[in-house]
Amino acid sequence: MKRVAIITARGGSKRIPKKNVKEFCGKPIIAYSITAALDSCSFDEVMVSTDSPEIAEVAQFYGASIPFMRSETASNDYATTADVLVEVLESYSRSGIEFESFACIYPTAPFITGERLSEAMTLLRDADSVVSVVKYSFPPQRAFVIRSGAVSFQYPQYERARSQDLEPIYHDCGQFYMCNTEIFLEKRSLILPRTKAYILPEEEVQDIDVMSDWEIAEAKFKVLHRGE
Repeated sequence: MKRVAIITARGGSKRIPKKNVKEFCGKPIIAYSITAALDSCSFDEVMVSTDSPEIAEVAQFYGASIPFMRSETASNDYATTADVLVEVLESYSRSGIEFESFACIYPTAPFITGERLSEAMTLLRDADSVVSVVKYSFPPQRAFVIRSGAVSFQYPQYERARSQDLEPIYHDCGQFYMCNTEIFLEKRSLILPRTKAYILPEEEVQDIDVMSDWEIAEAKFKVLHRGE
């Protein structure tokens, strides 16, 4: 069964310039995703989809392949992750290369490890897709809304509920998805009829959109890897 790791790394980040190759705790942040994919020993190919020659050069240095550059259509602000993945899979197919499954790995996921990817790929054997998730640190059922300056419960039915009695709710933690290729290409979605969750602890998750996020992520990373 052939499998490919697709690391999606568009150039031109606005909020954090050169985000995908910016140094994170000693090396370009994309290097962590590439290294984890290679270390997992789960993929026949580890590739980076990018429109940036600079990102391509860094990715190749750390062991990823760049079989083709991303098109302008898949690089604009309106292209979705699914659009990028379809382009990659169809480009391989035109070259006579087919993959039964794939992982979409984000380039700014420094907490990702080969072990995590290997475990998640095992889950895919009995699923259409796998998504990395983390539990909300505070129950969303107890959320407030502010309307006309007044605070009220968004879900009044949970006003007197104890937090420990509420159903846990999870969100995408921005690290990876894994999919059966045939079903993905049919549905054009990463959340498929039989999607399983790979649950990560909060200390291994950090959304990185602005520089303050970046600084928090570096601090968490240093704590996790203290003594190594």
